Amino acid sequence: MVELKATRQGYGDAMLDIGKNKKIVALSADLTDSNKLGAFEKEYPERFFQCGVAEQNMVGMAAGLALSGKIPFVSTFAAFVPNRTLDQIRVDLCYNNANVKMGSTHAGITVGEDGATHQAMEDIAAMRSLPNMTVVVPCDYEEAKKAVKQAVIIKGPVYLRFGRNKIPVITGKTTPFHIGRAEVFKKGTDVTIIACGIMVNEALKASEELYSHGVNAELINCHTIKPIDKAKIIASAKKTGCVVTAEEHQKHGGLGSAVAEVIVKHHPVPMEFVAVNDKFGESGKPDELMKKYGLTSKDIVHAVNKVVKRK
Repeated sequence: MVELKATRQGYGDAMLDIGKNKKIVALSADLTDSNKLGAFEKEYPERFFQCGVAEQNMVGMAAGLALSGKIPFVSTFAAFVPNRTLDQIRVDLCYNNANVKMGSTHAGITVGEDGATHQAMEDIAAMRSLPNMTVVVPCDYEEAKKAVKQAVIIKGPVYLRFGRNKIPVITGKTTPFHIGRAEVFKKGTDVTIIACGIMVNEALKASEELYSHGVNAELINCHTIKPIDKAKIIASAKKTGCVVTAEEHQKHGGLGSAVAEVIVKHHPVPMEFVAVNDKFGESGKPDELMKKYGLTSKDIVHAVNKVVKRK
């Protein structure tokens, strides 16, 4: 039986662990339970700040705390950080290279019934465009915990993207994870599939189906969108001759765009993109929305079949 856990729970559990470091402070925008920071608040109340529904103010407070020597983690939905607070992130955090970490939950279409206003699918594009910003999209609960703990070590702003729903835990405590280094989850020769977040599990399912039909796919978990692992992407593209990217994000500006920037400069090969195609979401069950917006393993298989023909 595959264990199901939300990446936001990994965030909350990791925050409780790193709270032993007295430099760590947490800020919440009236969503403590949803962001899984309740345990941190209970254990370290003197280092927890409830900012209310004032996300822009929260980011400014975090910048001040960081410039005073603390390591702040700001938490709310990805629809609000970064989407509502881009100016403060750009000027207060990135311009100052302030040591603030953003734990943004409820990202992507799988927020489900909350609907289009709360389904952040532009956040990766916005964050990776900013100087000094690191962008990480963990694929499961265990990676989420590791990402939080490694973010503490990185100097400067870090954007950590987490989901709402429970998803399969596909890595373990000893599975390699290093911010800035992609991991090859499965070696192959016919096509490279590069995925992040919830789409890594979909890509695993797709690779199994493809293998049963004679297509040997190489699967890369590219959890760090910025700085992206150019060397691993180039090496795989040279081996397989074509690439498919998969992400729970708009097609423009996210993982696919970041990979394409590497490919077009260093080793041009045919590419296909599995992502939301320039549309807003809507209310619905997460699984139903994944199907409607083309984010399933079947969609990855279809993209692979297309790109292999273009080699």
